[in-house]
Amino acid sequence: MGVNRRPSAIRVEIGELVLDGFHADPARVSAAFERELVRLVARHGVPLAANGAVTMEALTGLPPLPAGLSARRLGQELARAVHQGLSGHGEVTP
Repeated sequence: MGVNRRPSAIRVEIGELVLDGFHADPARVSAAFERELVRLVARHGVPLAANGAVTMEALTGLPPLPAGLSARRLGQELARAVHQGLSGHGEVTP
């Protein structure tokens, strides 16, 4: 019988999101970002942390986002880009 290696808790701590060139309400972007990232992590996990805790300084090489998005949509798309980075797409700075 296999052991369930799915963690009982996942903690993603983001110190700063830098949104150059966007004119959306930062609080609304942040709320939408958090909701979408929680949804994605709950559904797909964090593949880079499959073997235990991982600490990263930065995720780079993520896809660009269009500047004209609403705050809600910007938060969602940003969360998807970050989750892609946490899934092994993009470059990780340990």
